[in-house]
Amino acid sequence: MRYRVDSEVGELRQVILHRPGREMTRLTPSNKDELLFDDLLWLAEAQAEHDAFANVLRSEGVEVLYFAELLGETLEDTAARKFALEHAFDERAFGPGLTDALWTLAEGSSGWELADLLIAGITKAELLDRVGTPRSVLIDLMDDDDLVLPPLPNHLFTRDTSAWAYGGVAVNSMRKEARRRETLNFETIYTYHPRFATADFQRWSLGDDDGPAVLEGGDVLVTGNGSVVVGLSERSTPQGAERFARRLFESGEAETVVALNMPAKREMMHLDTVLTMLDEDTFTVYQNLGNLPSVTIRPGASPEKLDITRNEDADMFSVIGAAAGIGDPRVLITPQDSLAAQREQWDDGCNFLAIRPGVVVGYERNVTTNEYLTAQGIDVRAVPGSELGRGRGGPRCMSCPTIRDAAPPQKETSL
Repeated sequence: MRYRVDSEVGELRQVILHRPGREMTRLTPSNKDELLFDDLLWLAEAQAEHDAFANVLRSEGVEVLYFAELLGETLEDTAARKFALEHAFDERAFGPGLTDALWTLAEGSSGWELADLLIAGITKAELLDRVGTPRSVLIDLMDDDDLVLPPLPNHLFTRDTSAWAYGGVAVNSMRKEARRRETLNFETIYTYHPRFATADFQRWSLGDDDGPAVLEGGDVLVTGNGSVVVGLSERSTPQGAERFARRLFESGEAETVVALNMPAKREMMHLDTVLTMLDEDTFTVYQNLGNLPSVTIRPGASPEKLDITRNEDADMFSVIGAAAGIGDPRVLITPQDSLAAQREQWDDGCNFLAIRPGVVVGYERNVTTNEYLTAQGIDVRAVPGSELGRGRGGPRCMSCPTIRDAAPPQKETSL
């Protein structure tokens, strides 16, 4: 099987999702901000909503892979387990006594149980119930309900940690501490799972700690024709974009990266919260976004050099269209007042996942946007998201395409 993503809107063949699980029950009013959630999820309803999303994809012929299942299968392998444990349970983080206890717990667990541990975390009381009381200063100072290993509720948004672009994948160094362990889990899957271990694909990054050079998948749009658009957002930096561009260019997989300088705001944490692609020549855009400053990055005179051009702000979409080979793109902005636009953008009204050109999945709660796009000829498959949306992420955020066709040629417009 050839893992490759050649566009944002070509036929979607395979995708990785993460059905919310026990990690969501770890969210509390006191830790939700640290874990990057604005509210607590009703887990059963969130799971029902996620199942509805997955079923829409399956009904359109998309193969759905579940992240937790991939991780559990991977961790049945001895080498994979050793790799994951050596990185997850470091005595510099836990101290010698607690590290030994975590290793003891992990070594007595099945791959599925270990996957649950790495995703959902564990409290002091749960650990002591399973392995006894370790000789550990850190454990002695904890209360029973304190989290020894924090949960990873943001695994729900599989796009950010694992972003495929053309013939390779970036396992990203995440900006926020609450998400950094996610990279280990994806790295373990891509290195050791039988689906990926022998597959032929390139690696744009390995999830290492890249310091300030971070880039997250919600800021990466594969616009086709060897072009990529990158958002320089709250979560992604110019340094990360440059390193990503250089690796793409060195491989010959891409020849243009357009970087958009975004406001560093929570409500616009990633590019795909304000701009996504719906069709081979069509974008939906948040009304209050405006034209962003941009630079175009191309290969330089030598492999280690980059050619960088600063563009006029007003040329943002013409620059994107030229790189993607689509001319001036069609830009759809839902006609509504500024306050209504803010509400729908907060509820992921711009965050659509294309199944194929002109057929997209979005949250049903964004009625005005969905009705407008439908009137413009876009087929919107609306799914519930009242609970899922509490994490500030829509269908595109919750999906990691691993196989997607190139977009077909731009449709001809009759005169």
